[in-house]
Amino acid sequence: MEIEKRTLRLVLGDQLSRGLAGLKDADPRRDTIIMAEVIDEATYAPHHPQKIILIFSAMRHFAEDLRREGFEVIYRKLDDDGNQGSIASELQAALHLISYASLIITKPSEYRLYNALKIFGEEFQLATNKPFDYREDDRFLCPQTEFSDFVGDKKTLRLEYFYRHMRKKTGILMEHNHPQGGQWNYDQENRKSPPKGLKVPPCKAFVPDQITQDVISLVRDRFSHHFGDVDGFDMAVTRHQALSVLDYFCEHLLPQFGDYQDAMISSEPMMFHSRISAALNIGLLEPLEVIKAVENEYHKGRVSLAGTEGFVRQILGWREFVRGIYWHFMPEYGTRNGLKATEPLPSFYWGAPTKMKCISEAVGATKRYAYAHHIQRLMVTGNFALMAGLDVAEVQNWYLAVYYDAFEWVEMPNTLGMALHGDDGVVGSKPYAASGQYINRMSNYCASCDYSPKESVGEMACPFNALYWDFFARHEDRFRGLQRIKFVYQNWDRFSPEKQLALRARTRDVMALMRVGLL
Repeated sequence: MEIEKRTLRLVLGDQLSRGLAGLKDADPRRDTIIMAEVIDEATYAPHHPQKIILIFSAMRHFAEDLRREGFEVIYRKLDDDGNQGSIASELQAALHLISYASLIITKPSEYRLYNALKIFGEEFQLATNKPFDYREDDRFLCPQTEFSDFVGDKKTLRLEYFYRHMRKKTGILMEHNHPQGGQWNYDQENRKSPPKGLKVPPCKAFVPDQITQDVISLVRDRFSHHFGDVDGFDMAVTRHQALSVLDYFCEHLLPQFGDYQDAMISSEPMMFHSRISAALNIGLLEPLEVIKAVENEYHKGRVSLAGTEGFVRQILGWREFVRGIYWHFMPEYGTRNGLKATEPLPSFYWGAPTKMKCISEAVGATKRYAYAHHIQRLMVTGNFALMAGLDVAEVQNWYLAVYYDAFEWVEMPNTLGMALHGDDGVVGSKPYAASGQYINRMSNYCASCDYSPKESVGEMACPFNALYWDFFARHEDRFRGLQRIKFVYQNWDRFSPEKQLALRARTRDVMALMRVGLL
């Protein structure tokens, strides 16, 4: 078939799904696929080296799978001569060399790239009078139009009601039109503290093949100056491997996931978590197949209803909810800073020493694995950032850079909204602030910390304690009237004026120590 009759189809690094909208009707006889590793995507945030390894290796493996199907694949490696440096420039170069009949792009997951490629495609169509097909990404379970209908004219959005909508729509954990077990949410049963001697099975890991080893060498040469370790990469980079991780999770980790999903142990950074978020977010797994696999374990009697529901809520509820919020409110959403948080990010987020055991554990694991589970992110690094008033843009950039599953559509609502309460209450009805007592209850960190979670003032007092009270005192005008946290102000009002002053003085000391790297 003549080249001029062929269609050029773009596949991005987080679109590695054979069922991608832009690939569903692809035919090797008439289609060419283009994929590119570019410096713009590797450096728009200082991404963790293992995140770059994951995406580049998965891209190369996916390209090989397409070639085995008979597709012509234009694949541009980062170190290829003449690499153009951006997705749009690589598309332009390909279209300049060969006159393709049309261009198909599946809409990117991040607004910045969505906007750039939309402009590119429209200019291509205008200049050539050839079709440009910009397809919706239908790998999610709630189309954006459906989410916008859910939003409607609501003044507040709550996950719980959206989650119930999704349960009814999909029939997951439902009996006719009622939830399994008679309750929608079993969150209260999924917050157990870790007992001493708790045994956690090892994670499913993979020895890098030659393709991955080549990528590791590339990343070591080009990105070793980024925060994070290069060595130790062991993640799934193919669909087959990702499916084996899901199977392993269901068999070995899921039975205790619900009980200890919020728990933290210094020697077990992964706990019973699945480590499939990255595979989901780059397309190696589909959300419904993950949910069905977990639901099947419940129907087999191997997993409790509470544990099953807790996992399902994270994907069917939360993952779809934050994506909907991102696209519904962008681009204005990204400019919000509801609490006027502007304190520069302290150096211990980038690995500098700190005497706070919980922070050093969470950041240390992040540096080694490009991973920390949701409570480490929300209630340790996120909690500190919230209460210390760290700059929302810097904090978001940090989360986007250091975690291998972080893309802006999922990172921004989780960070700006959930962790920092900086989106004017769109994601959460209350700020997720907590003292050192919470961390002490949910982890073994405090037992070996230089600070005491039982003390609120003095040099040995846990910094989280004074920060907690100071945060609510600083933002009293905003939060005092919230029903969900009225107890905070009831307790604050019981303190003597002297104690209130001492707590706020301790906060000033904490902030001063933080700024000079001595906290």
